[in-house]
Amino acid sequence: MDPRMDATRVAIYTRDFRIVGFIGLMPGVRLTDYMVETKSFIAVSDAEVSALGGDGRIIEKGFIDVNRDTIQFVKPLPEAG
Repeated sequence: MDPRMDATRVAIYTRDFRIVGFIGLMPGVRLTDYMVETKSFIAVSDAEVSALGGDGRIIEKGFIDVNRDTIQFVKPLPEAG
């Protein structure tokens, strides 16, 4: 991740999955603005993917790219403590 960017923890929901991880935002940029301006894919680092409607088990971990067209909503999260 670009050192000028802030790692912002988010939950991304698609029709089938919940993805929790970090996206890089430039300081002062709102998550809404980032979503409007982003290209086809969103880079998510330290991602944990679980199936919606499942047992909550993590089925994938690590860096992933999420297709913007599959996202239903994105929610900022507090830093994990």
